[in-house]
Amino acid sequence: MTKDKIEMDSYSESGAPAAEAIDHKDQPVSDDPEKATQTPQVGEGLQRNLQARHLTMISLGGTIGTGLFLASGVSINVAGPGYSMVAYCLIGTMVFCFMSSLGEMATYLPITGSINAYGTRFFDPALGFMLGWVYWFSWSITLATELVAAGLIISYWIPVETCPGWVWALVFIVVLTSLNLTTVKAYGETEYWLSLIKVLAVIVFIIVGFLYIGGAVGTRIEGAPKPGTGVFNMGPFHGGFVGLFSIFLNAGFSFQGAELVGIAAGETKNPRKNVPRAIRQVFWRILMFYVLTILIIGMTIPYNDEALANTGGSIKSSPFTRVFVQAGISIGGDIMNAVILVAVLSAGNSGLYASSRALHTLSKEGNAPRFLGYVNRWGVPVYCVLATSLIGCLAFIVSLPQIGQGEAYNWLLSLASTTGFIAWLGIAFSHIRFRMAYKAQGRVLSDLPFISNLYPFGPIYTIVVCVVILIGQGYTAFSPFDIKSFLSAYVTLPFVFILYFGNKFWAKTKILKLVDVDLDTGRSFLDTVVPVMDSESEKNMKKPSVVKRVMANVF
Repeated sequence: MTKDKIEMDSYSESGAPAAEAIDHKDQPVSDDPEKATQTPQVGEGLQRNLQARHLTMISLGGTIGTGLFLASGVSINVAGPGYSMVAYCLIGTMVFCFMSSLGEMATYLPITGSINAYGTRFFDPALGFMLGWVYWFSWSITLATELVAAGLIISYWIPVETCPGWVWALVFIVVLTSLNLTTVKAYGETEYWLSLIKVLAVIVFIIVGFLYIGGAVGTRIEGAPKPGTGVFNMGPFHGGFVGLFSIFLNAGFSFQGAELVGIAAGETKNPRKNVPRAIRQVFWRILMFYVLTILIIGMTIPYNDEALANTGGSIKSSPFTRVFVQAGISIGGDIMNAVILVAVLSAGNSGLYASSRALHTLSKEGNAPRFLGYVNRWGVPVYCVLATSLIGCLAFIVSLPQIGQGEAYNWLLSLASTTGFIAWLGIAFSHIRFRMAYKAQGRVLSDLPFISNLYPFGPIYTIVVCVVILIGQGYTAFSPFDIKSFLSAYVTLPFVFILYFGNKFWAKTKILKLVDVDLDTGRSFLDTVVPVMDSESEKNMKKPSVVKRVMANVF
């Protein structure tokens, strides 16, 4: 055992920790405690091959997608830039709260499929059953949403009359499925570079946007309000309370994917160190990107511009593309559309990864067909990936011209948003139960590798916001009553109760007593050997350059 090895992580998702420290590089996340330290066999378990930079970009890549590039324009059109800022900031603070809760649990128990695993472990197996299937459905629908958006983006260059959207959906689902059938390390590397392209594009957009608002680039459009205060003051708060409340789902959909840190914790090297780091970095970067982009769009394009509504499902209405064109960078429209296509595929890639891992956990818990628990020699749950891809094929149907691309996209977005809020609600509730069980078993809080300083306010705030939005987000459908709006807003909620109480009745599950909650299986332990570094060694350590430190903080 080397001195510089300070952390030992169990590779078992359901077994006891290994007896001694081992190198994580090529070891599996075994589902059998007796095989945790043996040579991995085909189908034995997932592998910890994701590095810190992979973990950060996976979470970042899952959130920067159609929610930012397309749905942001719809939000501004409905509620104006002022209320849009309020909605995105409110959801952003709520995301910060549940991310802090997830960080505490995922650092202590870095297990794959943590969204449903924590519900099973800390409260009731029926809760884990419900959360797992809801989360799987949420990301499966998100995958379909991204595929529809990809078809819309391609129509910017190739009209649907020449090549229908379902053809591109078929092409992209094959590409994404192939990526997810490779090793998790290859997936992480691919997602890292795709996400890096998106981040760089958003940074360039922010710079160009501010230059255009300041008059440094572009030519003012004749008859249009002056960029900056002239546009923003047209109506920053449009639609009143109804307008504000109606865009919460859009804002929530935009932030979905931040929780991927917890999903990927079971396949991450050194989760005790890398998970908290990724959570802190991802939240602030996402919040910065969203607040600044909403501000720029709101000061560049009038809120009543019909193109922002995206009613026709045309990618030409993307506010990002519009800003580049108005700034006088005509080729910027093509470049931005290419970036948006990368963003959509990246978000779909992350969605396929997240949903397949949730389905794998359901199988290992006995809540899904057993064959879905199969994992090949590269640590990939093959059948889970293929099953999720089949649901993504829903995009083939909804992207048909007979149904209407724009309307289908809005329906899928609403379904994905609603189920996403339910998953966040489950994270917050699981954290409360985790803390209660931790205290009931006489454990010391200071022993946690990462402590959420927002407890108990954070999870309570998350629960309140999620419940209010889930119950009230469809109230506009009642005056006058609109059956389509009502179904898109509330069709998911009855299934939540059916899944929970149905499983409770069928499997005869019981709510766990706090003293019986398992807080040890799969836990991350510290090695007893702590490295000692003398002052001379510290002095000789090469510090990173200023450029590297800046790049590390940005990316």
